[in-house]
Amino acid sequence: MSTTSKNLNSIPVEKKKRKYYLIPTYMAVVFYILFLGFPFLWMLSTSFKTPYELLQLHHSIIPDGLYWQNYIDIIEKRGLINSAKNSLVIALLTAALTIVFTVPAAYAIARLRKIFSGIATGWILLSQVFPVSLVIIPLFMAVRRLGLLDTIWGLVLVYLVASLPFALWMLKGYVTSIPVDLEEAGAMDGASSFQILKSIVFPLLVPGIVATALFTFLNSWNEFFFALVLIQNPDNETLPLTLARFMGSEGQVLLGPLAAGAFLATIPSLVIFGIMQRKLASGLLAGAVKG
Repeated sequence: MSTTSKNLNSIPVEKKKRKYYLIPTYMAVVFYILFLGFPFLWMLSTSFKTPYELLQLHHSIIPDGLYWQNYIDIIEKRGLINSAKNSLVIALLTAALTIVFTVPAAYAIARLRKIFSGIATGWILLSQVFPVSLVIIPLFMAVRRLGLLDTIWGLVLVYLVASLPFALWMLKGYVTSIPVDLEEAGAMDGASSFQILKSIVFPLLVPGIVATALFTFLNSWNEFFFALVLIQNPDNETLPLTLARFMGSEGQVLLGPLAAGAFLATIPSLVIFGIMQRKLASGLLAGAVKG
């Protein structure tokens, strides 16, 4: 038997061995997905259970029926739609304003001399050291003096200031990863500074912009402490504040409506994450091709 025929016969055996090696990997991925998805499934199941089922000591994950009253109660009586609208407006405005301010600032910090870049980076890190409880009282007084207390714009301003340091840190890393040679090559070809930023830098920054916007949106959507301190009017409440109402006196919790509200509150963030994940993947691919 020739050497070529021996190599051909060994190929199927090697493929089988590779398949066997991949089985533990697939099993680990499946268990990881189940581990992450189980709380979501349990929350969905709880939202369809009756109060009698929830009072039982032992109850299965599958409800006896679809009890829609929990959703009706959270939507009609608890003001979920209004608070969800407030949270969506606040999160979108915060994400948009954060991108507007951080993109030029991150580019400037990344392209500054090392001394000035180090000072700016140190300021960013220093701003993250102080705990929220230390600045909440001065922040409350500042927002009240500006006349923005108990308003959506006041909350947007606070979220914007809170998001800027980490957003700058993220985008600075993306800008630093872009070779300066690309900008120099564009300048040698006769491109202006604006054309270089528009045609070279900005397309390569799309993954970083998407990641920063997604991070800012999710943080603003889920934030509770600042909203609790700065919002007093029920009409301006955000979604976490509305969900917090289901914690009754003496630690009693309305599990059914709370699970229904939490499930509905999760849907917008999952949808936006799915949309922006596609743009993030396409941006990474485009950046790799252009780089």
